Amino acid sequence: MSMGYLIPESSPVAWRGLMVMKALQQLLHEVDWGGLDILVLDMPPGTGDVQLTITQQLVLDGAIVVSTPQDLALKDAAKGVELFRKVDVRLLGLVCNMAGFKCPGCGGVHEVFGSMDGVRGMCEKYELKMLGELPLVGTMGGDGKPIVVADPECEQAVVFGRMADDVVGMVGLRQ
Repeated sequence: MSMGYLIPESSPVAWRGLMVMKALQQLLHEVDWGGLDILVLDMPPGTGDVQLTITQQLVLDGAIVVSTPQDLALKDAAKGVELFRKVDVRLLGLVCNMAGFKCPGCGGVHEVFGSMDGVRGMCEKYELKMLGELPLVGTMGGDGKPIVVADPECEQAVVFGRMADDVVGMVGLRQ
């Protein structure tokens, strides 16, 4: 389910707090999710009402922090880590998106978005498991299909699969 399904494609989601909270309530409690093993909530960075409401209204097995290597993004991610710790939500780990640019010509990964040293340092400081590093490539879902569907054998799909396996084990779904 996505907010994108609920509004016209060209419309921004320009809502104030009460509208966002009502939409969140509807997504959490009025969508027929069926028999889920895992529900993934993809949220923008922040430590506001939405994040607090989720931690108060749902029983969470854990949270995964996603960041890019830029210093500012890592500072936002650190605030998210501190929020989850403050409300006693277990941190499953960190995913680094845009962990460099994978050059289609030479095949090398160039850290144009910031050094991975900062990401690794954050993981060490907060005792977070590095779940995965996803380099930016030119073909990641550009046709509207997730990369794991468009090219299930590519490096990114393999990393996503490995991360999913790790998370499944951490939350006790694998026997």
